[in-house]
This record gives sequence, C-alpha cells and structure tokens, in this order.
Amino acid sequence: MKLITEEEIGRINELWKKSKEGELTAEEKEEQQKLRRLYIDSVKHNLRGHLNNISIKHEDGSVTKLADKRKQ
Repeated sequence: MKLITEEEIGRINELWKKSKEGELTAEEKEEQQKLRRLYIDSVKHNLRGHLNNISIKHEDGSVTKLADKRKQ
C-alpha cells in the first residue's frame, strides 16, 4: 500500500485552490481524483492499523483484540 506524501497533499491543495479560482483541465481533474483516492486509501489504512491495536476488556476480565474480532 502506497501512503500519501506531503508533496501529494500539497498538490491536492493546489488543485483545490485552482478549482475555486477557475476551471481545471481534464488532466488536472483526473490527477485530482487519483490524489484524492490515494489520500482516502491512506487514511483508511492508517485507521485500520490503529483499530487493530485496540483491545476490548470485558466485564469478566477477558480481553479481545479488535483485529481478532474482525477475523470472525
């Protein structure tokens, strides 16, 4: 999984500003869509990693990892 870089985030912001000032070209719109998808996928990947490290402690004292629960 390719994570998004600071440069790519900067480019997303540049394209957003340009779209607010005027019209994007077809190539810029396509680039914007690809960068947005990469950003969303990176956020999902990071969130999944955090959730996999969370454990739930039950009233009976047992512990279940969310990663294990997801596999069921």
